[in-house]
Amino acid sequence: MTQEPNWDYYRTLLAVLRHGSLSAAAREIGLTQPTVGRHIDALEETIGAQLFIRSPNGLLPTDAARDLQPYAETLASTAAALMRTATGERDRISGTVRISASEVIAVEVLPSILAPLMEEHPALRIEISASDDVEDLLHREADIAVRMTEPTQGALIAKRIGNIPLGFHAHRQYLQRNGTPQAMEDLAGHRIIGYDRQTAYIRAMLARFPIPDNIAFGFKTDSPLAQLAAIRAGLGIGICQTGLGRRDPGLVHVLADAFEIRLETWVVMHEGIRTSSRYRATFDALVNGLTNYVRRETSGPSQRADMPS
Repeated sequence: MTQEPNWDYYRTLLAVLRHGSLSAAAREIGLTQPTVGRHIDALEETIGAQLFIRSPNGLLPTDAARDLQPYAETLASTAAALMRTATGERDRISGTVRISASEVIAVEVLPSILAPLMEEHPALRIEISASDDVEDLLHREADIAVRMTEPTQGALIAKRIGNIPLGFHAHRQYLQRNGTPQAMEDLAGHRIIGYDRQTAYIRAMLARFPIPDNIAFGFKTDSPLAQLAAIRAGLGIGICQTGLGRRDPGLVHVLADAFEIRLETWVVMHEGIRTSSRYRATFDALVNGLTNYVRRETSGPSQRADMPS
């Protein structure tokens, strides 16, 4: 390689890898299609290797493109972290904070916690990465994370929130049509909502909380949010946070005495940003809000299956 590639070329490479076409990549990053093509051509010329092969299904990445991908992703994460740091002054609560959390926590829990924080600090900007993947705080893929496992990396500040309980739930209409299971073995006669494939998160969950052998999933999806929507729609019996089940008058907690999962919850951030006002304020708001959520949503009585409908 005779010349250092322009960093913009790596951003373009990532967009083409994500979408498999020049036009879709151009729309994402706000460039014209010819400019995206020139970026790829220039990067190929610089590294001396072809990056994509044209096919009826779009642009297929070569081994060279796949080899570059993790490094390009690291550059993108670093550039985003640099911009988040540059956009906020350390003596006031402004700028951008990126939060990583599971899909369900991000959608069902965090908005009500973050709304008053952002009202109090209108110059604060929040980015949410809603994923069950554990993002790397050391490389600043996110600034703050809400995690369901105890952090093991060094150089992190971690605050334990408590345990969020989960259990089997079903909509009242489903139970009226199909009956209410009275024991774990009764689940064999019901439509169970579950996962489509074992992701790293699912494998970790199964290692800690094995699912009974007699359960066969009749409705499968990789998305915990889609599972929650299916429970609410009366498609079957599935697992959700008991606090969320308590919020919905249509949901009933079944087999409450026979099955429960408790997710240990932590709020985590890199120790290097703890002196920044915006990170500290956001961290504290998450700790306080999630602590209240766990305390509130686990203290009241659930709508149990033995209650009259």
